[in-house]
Amino acid sequence: MAKSAETLKALTLNEFNKAAQQFDDSNPSVYNLCRKDYPDILAELEKEEFTDVLDAGCGTGAVIALLAEKYPDKHYTGIDLSPNMIRVASAKGTKNAEFICGDCENLPFDPDSFDVVTCSMSFHHYPHPVDFFHSCERVLRPGGRLIIRDMTAAPFLLKLINAVEIPLVHLIGKGDVACYGKKDFEKFCRESGLRLELFEQRKGFRLHSVMRKK
Repeated sequence: MAKSAETLKALTLNEFNKAAQQFDDSNPSVYNLCRKDYPDILAELEKEEFTDVLDAGCGTGAVIALLAEKYPDKHYTGIDLSPNMIRVASAKGTKNAEFICGDCENLPFDPDSFDVVTCSMSFHHYPHPVDFFHSCERVLRPGGRLIIRDMTAAPFLLKLINAVEIPLVHLIGKGDVACYGKKDFEKFCRESGLRLELFEQRKGFRLHSVMRKK
């Protein structure tokens, strides 16, 4: 039986509240692998000028810390469902950064607030992906970008992952929802008003995608 959105979010919240204190350590884990996505996010972001960045599903603020070190004059905001993650991120004292506990499917920010929204290995936890796209479209400035790094695979493998692997990880307390392909992203963009500019499957089954507010 498919789990409800509330149940999936509760699983995600419980998982990452527990992981918060160890999330940044060097022990091998699936969380440790997420760091391999950071250079590609930075490289994509640097292609255009920016001032205000929102990191959705920011975790312990690792992406923002890297950005703030390289661009200390910009302004950064991180949002995460887990209060424990936000506490760890806030305790780092990253310059020009604020961290907020909240739901990425309903971003609590004014319209036209950010030049860029980044989302690294968090999107597959969102029960309502179109709501997230809608919310990003609202808070981005005209011409702003949504940069997503996540997991993807060939269509036949995605079906297997979503039908078999993800229900199994629910049994061990993880709140994964789904992995997506290009057609899914095209649909999310049509329904939210964003424009899909780039969708690539990169090494390690990594999804690299850029959407733009019209």
